[in-house]
Amino acid sequence: MINELYKHSDLTGRIIGCAMEVHRYLGNGFQEVVYQRALSIELEMNGIKFEREMEMPLSYKGFSIGKRRVDFFVEKTIMLEIKAVKELEDVHLAQAINYLEAYKTEIGLLINFGNTSLQFKRVMKPKPKR
Repeated sequence: MINELYKHSDLTGRIIGCAMEVHRYLGNGFQEVVYQRALSIELEMNGIKFEREMEMPLSYKGFSIGKRRVDFFVEKTIMLEIKAVKELEDVHLAQAINYLEAYKTEIGLLINFGNTSLQFKRVMKPKPKR
């Protein structure tokens, strides 16, 4: 899980390890909020600092257009969005990438507890087109 080529690989590996433990213990089939609560406990037990349900403002061309709550903001570095669906779809990945852009964050994780095996994707802000 740790690839030194990726920024914050050690931290993302630790987060994924916590998610794997939650999934191993609970299995699939619960609502997202159940996994969110369990993951909060597991992150704390592993000494990983986070903010849960962190509210972040959204803007459009300098105008406020609302707020969005990211599931977890870990170590003020990693945006973590969790799902409890049968299969991750492109729309979930697009949503996570949009959150990175909106919140000016480089790295995110998209984790799905709803499948029989834990699914996770590392999400990085796309490089600007030249």
